[in-house]
Amino acid sequence: MKLELSLHASKLKNVAGAFKGTSDPFAVVTRIATTKGAKPKVLGKTEVTKNTLNPQWVKIFEIDHELGSPVKLAVSIYDEVRKSDNKFMGSAVFDIDELLGARGNTKAKQLKTQGTLFATVRKAKGSGLLRIKMRGIKLKNVEGWIGKSDPFFELSRKTDTAGDLTWDNVFRSEIVKNNLNPDWQPATVELSKLCGGDLDAHIKISVFDYESKGGHVAMGSFETTVNGLIEGSQTKHEFTLTQKGKNVGSILFVQASVSGVSQDISERLSKAAIVEEPNTGDYNFVDYVSGGCELNVMIAIDFTGSNGDPGTPGTLHYLHREEPMVRNDYEKAIAAIVSILSKYDSDQMYPVVGFGANYGGYVRHCFQCGPDAEVRGVEGVLEAYHNTFSSGMTMSGPTVFTEVIETAAKRAKQSALKASERKAQAYTILLILTDGAVSDPSATAEAVRRVDDAPLSIVIVGVGNADFTSMQFLDDNHRAGQRDLIQFVEFNKHSHNSVELTSETLKEVPNQVVGHFKSRSIAPLPAVKAVDDEIMVEPEEEEIDLALDIKDDEIVITGGGDCWVDGFNALR
Repeated sequence: MKLELSLHASKLKNVAGAFKGTSDPFAVVTRIATTKGAKPKVLGKTEVTKNTLNPQWVKIFEIDHELGSPVKLAVSIYDEVRKSDNKFMGSAVFDIDELLGARGNTKAKQLKTQGTLFATVRKAKGSGLLRIKMRGIKLKNVEGWIGKSDPFFELSRKTDTAGDLTWDNVFRSEIVKNNLNPDWQPATVELSKLCGGDLDAHIKISVFDYESKGGHVAMGSFETTVNGLIEGSQTKHEFTLTQKGKNVGSILFVQASVSGVSQDISERLSKAAIVEEPNTGDYNFVDYVSGGCELNVMIAIDFTGSNGDPGTPGTLHYLHREEPMVRNDYEKAIAAIVSILSKYDSDQMYPVVGFGANYGGYVRHCFQCGPDAEVRGVEGVLEAYHNTFSSGMTMSGPTVFTEVIETAAKRAKQSALKASERKAQAYTILLILTDGAVSDPSATAEAVRRVDDAPLSIVIVGVGNADFTSMQFLDDNHRAGQRDLIQFVEFNKHSHNSVELTSETLKEVPNQVVGHFKSRSIAPLPAVKAVDDEIMVEPEEEEIDLALDIKDDEIVITGGGDCWVDGFNALR
């Protein structure tokens, strides 16, 4: 998944010094190394915003992300100091999964130094580049009686957040001093950031008079499309700038061209417009979670006798009660996988069930673990798992998934129905942890086919050294036209690295989510809007161990930047 990250901050600490005005903040984004052997990487820096402690940075950062592979970004803010060292203003770390799962895909962090840093992610759309060369003609002077304006321009995209249309800046030009007929340098902008690859989407060109103390003065603006710019450059059309309804000059595009576009987007959109049913072809996982789709999780644990005596060291269910920092493989898998999925579930309440245990002479293939129907978070899941061993059960057999699968499908449909009643969306992920192959693969495969219509993914993790060949059969056995909703992973193949386990386990979930909704022509809901005042600001953190050497032409990491993710010991 390709994502775009944007940043802004409020009420930063002024570090300019006495009698030196207000700080000129810029931000540097670094992708932290989350696995051993990986290296941190600087993704770039924003533009400098002059004389403000409430910067709204225009620069957008593109991030590659896959569910199950943690991405952590360090954002370091500095006050630009010319001919001297930049002054540090604060830093925070953002987790991409947490951003995607947050309301409006936005999180806020209180800086230890002072102020609040906001980060937002959204889906990157489209491909290709727009190249433009702009010239202003007879712009109205807003400088006053003395001097002339210092114009620069911005390009903005229109964003629809829950029906509220706003303009997001994506590019800012250089400043042309004392000139009402500015001839700006050629500019190149990614179409994905400007218009989502849609050459007929509305964009806005705004011109401002630069003020060294901030508070740049608007000189006029106009709306058009990328196709409009291209046509205007070919016909030498002058676009009229308006400010408060009055003409205040014009803009001529000496050049406007696109490259790297794989097909005629306008033609594709015109064809798509005649389709009566909802077009879900261009939607992806990010669209659904941005619209507030909740990912519910249900956990099912194998309590068959083949796991061994849980009181004997070395068996799969042995609990290291005298060594609280040691977890068995069931605990490790639960901690690693649920800790990631929990970021997409606002209430983090999970049903935990077991199968394969004998209660009062009767083998049960789907029973509640612990005293509560649902438990909170990873800690609650682990506690429910632990409590099962004192519930009076005897580990038995055979290994049967069918009842668990049918129960999960029923819950998934009920959750989706309740969500639809409040005009929301929901999808369920069933995590099955087992030490052996199912006793009847054919019956299990048939059960999976019966629940194909449910908003459900089934993730199976094989624990121990059993022969899991038939489990792979379940993963691969889906008929033509049927959704592939099962993913099977052997824990031992990834027991050395939690990120490898979660990446392999969850990699198919995004496509399964989209596949379910797409098969029913269900489009994602409009992206949820996040207003700064409504976002819960997370408490300040210790400054990350990251040292940067910031030069004019490059940024070098001179130390730190490591924050290894050990999901097996999550929430210790």
